[in-house]
Amino acid sequence: MYALELTFEQTDERLAARPAHRQYLSQLHDQGRLVMAGPWSDDSGALLLFDTDERGMREIIQSDPYYSTPGVTVAALHHWQPIIS
Repeated sequence: MYALELTFEQTDERLAARPAHRQYLSQLHDQGRLVMAGPWSDDSGALLLFDTDERGMREIIQSDPYYSTPGVTVAALHHWQPIIS
């Protein structure tokens, strides 16, 4: 499992890219690859939890142009090993 943390800046590019990003996340969720995702309440960033391996995580990041959109920064990516689910 991977935890991806994003930070946001309020840019027009980010806001324009967000609908396609959310649609892609919905597809990943339907496939069982995205466990949950959502922005911080102040919209300064987001946390996404993925059920995938390292190769799958790289594919997800490369396939979604949102992660390289101006105003979006990948702040952290952690391999996470939950002990309670």
